[in-house]
Amino acid sequence: MEVSSNTPAVVTGGASGLGEATARALAAKGAKVALFDMNEEKGEAVAKDIGGIFCKVNVTSDEDVDAGFAKAREAHGQERILVNCAGIGNAMKTASRSKEDGSIKHFPLQAFDFIIQVNLVGTFRCIAKSAAGMLTLDPLSEDGDRGAIVNTASVAGEDGQMGQAAYSASKGGVIGMTLPIARDLMSEGIRVNTILPGIFNTPLMNAAPPQVKEALAASVPFPKRLGNPEEYARLAMTMIECGYFNGEDVRLDGAIRMAPR
Repeated sequence: MEVSSNTPAVVTGGASGLGEATARALAAKGAKVALFDMNEEKGEAVAKDIGGIFCKVNVTSDEDVDAGFAKAREAHGQERILVNCAGIGNAMKTASRSKEDGSIKHFPLQAFDFIIQVNLVGTFRCIAKSAAGMLTLDPLSEDGDRGAIVNTASVAGEDGQMGQAAYSASKGGVIGMTLPIARDLMSEGIRVNTILPGIFNTPLMNAAPPQVKEALAASVPFPKRLGNPEEYARLAMTMIECGYFNGEDVRLDGAIRMAPR
């Protein structure tokens, strides 16, 4: 599907990092982009800069997501593109022993569930509601192409590290549902693909001390650096625009395979 002037698109997590880079790449080709995010100040600024609109959306809320799509569609029309970048992480062992007093604790189940609700259920919620809207559209080509969806998983979905049980489970779920969703939507001309980013230079990573960032960069086989959000956006655009790209989970990681810790 060619992205051209006035193509409606929605990017979740679009106020920063991977989502912002993708929103900017879409806007550069003329797309009308709606940003779903919780950061109102940054989201409004990015939306103004790219000529889009901002929708304050918590992807764990049916009401928020419905309102976001309604606002986006009122402004730009039914989206043909959805890119899911909204997500969070945490780090805690499944069970551990305190070095100070030997006391034992386990991963709080509420914290585990929250990661699943945002990263996995939130992604599916946006996919399902967007795809239902795309079904109302006329096909763009003789192939019957109606729309394209790109999701964000992580290399942690395949080789998660210590303390990443919840995060890895959530991202592994996104990987696992990509092909069946693509098959669900194949007769309607909606393609679904997922990117598995490695270690990227996002605002979250920028908060890390320089020595930590340097060590992470050195662990990447080639090139020995952190990924740039623009590189994620480039792959997302390929998935959107290449009509034969469907049902795939693609690592974007400089060939890294994560060590246990």
